[in-house]
Amino acid sequence: MKKHSARVAPLSSYSTQVLTCPISEGEDGSESHADTPGSETSGESRSYQTCTNTALKVLGGLLLVLCVSSSWVGTTQVVKLTFQSFSCPFFISWFSSNWNILFFPIYYSGHVVMTREKQTPIQKFRECSKLFGEDGMTLKLFVKRTAPFSILWTLTNYLYLLALKKLTATDVSALYCCHKAFVFLLSWIVLKDRFMGVRIVAAIMAITGIVMMAYADGFHGDSFVGVALAVGSASTSALYKVLFKMFLGSANLGEVAHFLSTMGFFNLIFISCVPLILYFTKVEHWGSLSSLPWGYLCGLAGLWLVFNILVHVGVVLTYPILISIGTLLSVPGNAAVDVLKHEVIFSVVRLAATCIICLGFLLLLLPEEWDSVTLRFLATIADKKSEEHGEELTESSIHTRSRSRANGTVSIPLA
Repeated sequence: MKKHSARVAPLSSYSTQVLTCPISEGEDGSESHADTPGSETSGESRSYQTCTNTALKVLGGLLLVLCVSSSWVGTTQVVKLTFQSFSCPFFISWFSSNWNILFFPIYYSGHVVMTREKQTPIQKFRECSKLFGEDGMTLKLFVKRTAPFSILWTLTNYLYLLALKKLTATDVSALYCCHKAFVFLLSWIVLKDRFMGVRIVAAIMAITGIVMMAYADGFHGDSFVGVALAVGSASTSALYKVLFKMFLGSANLGEVAHFLSTMGFFNLIFISCVPLILYFTKVEHWGSLSSLPWGYLCGLAGLWLVFNILVHVGVVLTYPILISIGTLLSVPGNAAVDVLKHEVIFSVVRLAATCIICLGFLLLLLPEEWDSVTLRFLATIADKKSEEHGEELTESSIHTRSRSRANGTVSIPLA
């Protein structure tokens, strides 16, 4: 009996746990069943909120695409109008770059409106100046970090304006889209980004479009010089973006606004001597200050500032690919203005070159894992088709059996 009791005791304790577990599970299960409707509604509300946020983000992105495209088209067309009465491209570039000083005040105004956290402008400026280091911004870091980017910024704008003096707005905007291909090549070489065959094809298409654009009027005259200037502007823009990604890639919106305002100050302090040198050497000569077309200049600088704000803010608030699409849409926008207002007639070679460059630009927008995503999508479609085909076969077999039963036919199994 002692042996039997010794053997039974563990079993009884185990059976007690087994018997008590269903009761506790039943109680918990009743509570979970009671909470199931609430959890389902909360899950539905979360999914609905997620879908709503995604839809608002996409709609905001589409609106941003139109704003980016229209602001860039307006900037290019106002430049063409300004050249009719004031042909000083470097002065225009310098004057427009000075407006970058307004970046941080505009950002701070939006920050005060959108957030509950209240900081003085000086406190926020010091917080964003950590971009230059833990000690903040010093004179040495100010010159060291800002000078290369400010020079590249000025060269990009100046070469773009010079190209607009030689070519139509459509040609220049199409050639400027080649900067996306140059960004990929530089990122692949300098930043060691992932190699993608489709982007190499896009870069080749961009180079082909450039050659065709230069060949449209022969490799001589203003057309060839204009193409070279536009390609130079795209190259300096690509170098600016790659260096920005290398040194300031992890910067937030406030730090970017701080950096661009700092570039505006650098442009105002150090590059102001260049327009004066060009004025006294009569390379770019203008009359009195009162005779300058201030309306066109301020409108141009304002549109350029709006475009840059939309580009930098849009990358944070919505999908970056939409900003690139907005830049690409400036090509047909400028083409429509050139045809309707300036009555420009495009040759077949120029149209083909523009289309090739735009197609290469679109290929560059493909994500890095586009091939695997496409294969998964095609596999999903194939699985759905096979399932639908199997369901159709099942329904047809059931229908055949029902008809055979209705007609009185009986299937006799063979022994």
